[in-house]
Amino acid sequence: MKQTTIAKKVEGIGIGLHKGEPIKIVLEPMDIDSGIVFYRSDLGTSFRAEPKNVINTQMATVVGNTKGYVSTIEHLLSAINGYGIDNIRIVLDANEVPVMDGSAISFCMMLDEAGIRELEAKKKVLVVKKEVEVREGDKYVKVTPSKNPKFNYTIKFENPVIGKQSYTFEFSKENFINEIARARTFGFLKDVQKLNSMGLALGGSLDNAVVIDDNRILNPEGLRFENEFVRHKILDAIGDISLLGAPMVGDYEAYAGSHDLNHKLTVAILSDEKNYEMVTLDEKAPEYAKAFA
Repeated sequence: MKQTTIAKKVEGIGIGLHKGEPIKIVLEPMDIDSGIVFYRSDLGTSFRAEPKNVINTQMATVVGNTKGYVSTIEHLLSAINGYGIDNIRIVLDANEVPVMDGSAISFCMMLDEAGIRELEAKKKVLVVKKEVEVREGDKYVKVTPSKNPKFNYTIKFENPVIGKQSYTFEFSKENFINEIARARTFGFLKDVQKLNSMGLALGGSLDNAVVIDDNRILNPEGLRFENEFVRHKILDAIGDISLLGAPMVGDYEAYAGSHDLNHKLTVAILSDEKNYEMVTLDEKAPEYAKAFA
């Protein structure tokens, strides 16, 4: 298998979740071994999507440096990872990726419009060699060796609308589009009101999030999936794990995970070369290729 990028430049405009202002996003092709790069056109500075550039994980995954940052990158990265794209530049004129409808499906549509182009270099994947776990109390995220990558996630909320949900996702582009990409981010009305009072989440609405009151969903159309909440957590995890710098071949498991735990997991994986192996997908490693076909 060969490395990929997009076939042509595409662009769109969407609302930023926190400032509530229009943001222009442009996706551009990149050459071999470029990775995933964010470029702030208003600042003239770039940030590569990798763990060392993560500067905040409180409410979203944020990459940046002393010159600036880009927030809420996980939904876009999830689509890029789901499509198996290795090299791409994301150009933004503001400090966050537009929220679109709160899921990854709008980014999938942009990638479909752009098309995928193979490059003249073999694809590289990160193969998990041993179990790595990050735990905080009863919450944990971990990866284990596997030739057929899966994401197994469990959430548990006191709110009766969500309760306890579990879902296992077998990684492939087709499965990502059908099972994960349309799952929207969610939040509680009381938290949204608190964030608004702090000047945050000003772009949040029923058009780009599932909003929950004490015992009901406020969105008139209801849910897209019965278990949309846990599916969205998988969507986030796929995006966060893509910061490893190469598609991961291994199983991911989480109980009440978060952006912060996902970031700590990527750091833990890369901290010891015994945890992983970078494998080039050629005739010597066909067993790893089928997940990214």
